[in-house]
Amino acid sequence: MSAVDTIGVTGASGSLGKELTKIFRKQGFKVIGFTHSKNNYEINQDSPNEWVEWECGKEFLLKDHLKKIDILILNHGINDLSKKNSSYENSIEINALSKFKFLNLFEEIAMKDNSIKAKEIWINTSEAEILPALNPSYEISKSLIGQLVSFKTNLLDENTKKKLKIKKIILGPFKSELNPIGIMNPKFVSKCIYNFANLNIFLIIVSPNPLSYILFPIKELYYFLYCKFLIMSKFIN
Repeated sequence: MSAVDTIGVTGASGSLGKELTKIFRKQGFKVIGFTHSKNNYEINQDSPNEWVEWECGKEFLLKDHLKKIDILILNHGINDLSKKNSSYENSIEINALSKFKFLNLFEEIAMKDNSIKAKEIWINTSEAEILPALNPSYEISKSLIGQLVSFKTNLLDENTKKKLKIKKIILGPFKSELNPIGIMNPKFVSKCIYNFANLNIFLIIVSPNPLSYILFPIKELYYFLYCKFLIMSKFIN
């Protein structure tokens, strides 16, 4: 990441987004923070250099902002505990479909970029992708984005892989407004994400649950082999 100039962080006004911003600012990077909030945000040494207000469903309006970014971190999400159908719809839209729209849009930008260095996108899916989170709508949305990212990554052609690197971030429960009883400290989590990302690996896991370090690599291996089979068998073009 030493040659990277600009970092984009969605959910930048949340607990983890704030800590990630602080780390990158301290390392000398420019940070663009994306937020749903209507509030005016202060610009200081710990905040993003620039705030961008956006809303789900209108990700395409962010194209000019995304063109400036070298690494995009998709960190936004909701944890709606309601049993109503709307909670499932909102969770799927914000936690899964919105992130997938960002991914496709950023891929399009990366493919048209003339820079020698590949762009990167880091996507926070959560260990709720396969483990219980005590919230069905949250689990469904995280499972969906997790599968979308895995399939997308493994089905990229060689030319696209040279232009865009995808990292999947699997996080255990950390303390935030979405999860006030979270176990981990967001400052600790952000440091782990930054350090693991420097190792140039696809799967970044930060969790107090030892099962996550076993189950997720197995799951990703399955998707890798399955996608290789689909490509070799020419079931998909």
